[in-house]
Amino acid sequence: MREAIASAERAAERADAGGVVEPLSEDFDGNGGRLGRKEIANLIRLARLRGEHVGVTLGPISVERRGERLVADFTVTLTQGSRLLPDAAGVYQVETAWRREGDEWRCYSATWKRQL
Repeated sequence: MREAIASAERAAERADAGGVVEPLSEDFDGNGGRLGRKEIANLIRLARLRGEHVGVTLGPISVERRGERLVADFTVTLTQGSRLLPDAAGVYQVETAWRREGDEWRCYSATWKRQL
């Protein structure tokens, strides 16, 4: 799961929509229904088409087991805001929820809140 988070970070910096959403479940819920898997992929694709770049830096990841599921908390710093998301630069506190789907952990829910 930690590698999936790190891989999504690297994909976001390359504006690789498939790489960003790869660890997300088909029914992924972002920030209480604001963004699903498809919407996240479309935002990344649009940024790539516009030639925009957003820097992504992860903070330490803490993981807690909750029954058969995992919750991972971390900070993410976005730099170099884009025209698509001009106010997106900053530090965010992120909480992600993960479940097993076959042999892999998939993120089925995430919430984020801007810290700075």
